Amino acid sequence: MSAFAPGEFFQITAAGRRLRAQWIGGPAAPGARCLVFLHEGLGSIPQWEDFPAALCRATGLSGLLYERWGFGGSEALALPRPRDHLEREAEDALPEVLAACGVRRPVLIGHSDGGTIALLYAAACPERAEACVTLAAHVFVEDVTRGGIEAVVARWRAGGLRDRLARHHGANTEAMFRGWAETWLDPGARDWNVEHRLSAITCPALVIQGADDAHGSPAQVAAIAAGVSGPAEAWMIPDCGHIPHLERPDLVCARIAGFIKNLWQ
Repeated sequence: MSAFAPGEFFQITAAGRRLRAQWIGGPAAPGARCLVFLHEGLGSIPQWEDFPAALCRATGLSGLLYERWGFGGSEALALPRPRDHLEREAEDALPEVLAACGVRRPVLIGHSDGGTIALLYAAACPERAEACVTLAAHVFVEDVTRGGIEAVVARWRAGGLRDRLARHHGANTEAMFRGWAETWLDPGARDWNVEHRLSAITCPALVIQGADDAHGSPAQVAAIAAGVSGPAEAWMIPDCGHIPHLERPDLVCARIAGFIKNLWQ
């Protein structure tokens, strides 16, 4: 692991794809807990901004960030994306990412699609997940979810969003966006639901969502908190939208750090 310098991008291979990753605070020591950040459906490492570094400082833990297939500096995506791509990411790619980086005790921090992946990994690998923190995760599709995606597609067509995403995703931008929008807006996606998997989650969970989230209702938080078998805390943040860690960074960092520290006192 010494070849991976803190703060520098490096390449790993998982599920047969080349992915870009980054350490915060240096590689996790063997057997140590490590924060693993799982980005949103249009995300990348830089789009987390300063939040991962702040949370690593607050907890004293190393952090691992990586970009999934088709995002940021990772290998280009092949379309169409399968409807079960989140399940595949959690069960096939993420375990290989962790193995490649020597992370044996992951504390999962997932935003939006990344939050769903965190839950699915914790369900598939309950003996490995130390804790799970979700930010605006979803476990079923609502009308508000589709409405929020349609609004983002309209912004994409107007051009401004396309330009902003291209700064982070480069040549991956077009396929990345299509893979996200077309998968969720496909009529068959209305039936997507992973609530039945939640009972396999035994690790502690902190379930966070903004009260003004345009992509999901409080029913998502309620379903996750009620569905997991381990201890769960639900937190709806007033006057906050879909990106709590950037809209209320200090508040969210303090709450997550307190949750993590209290687990092992």
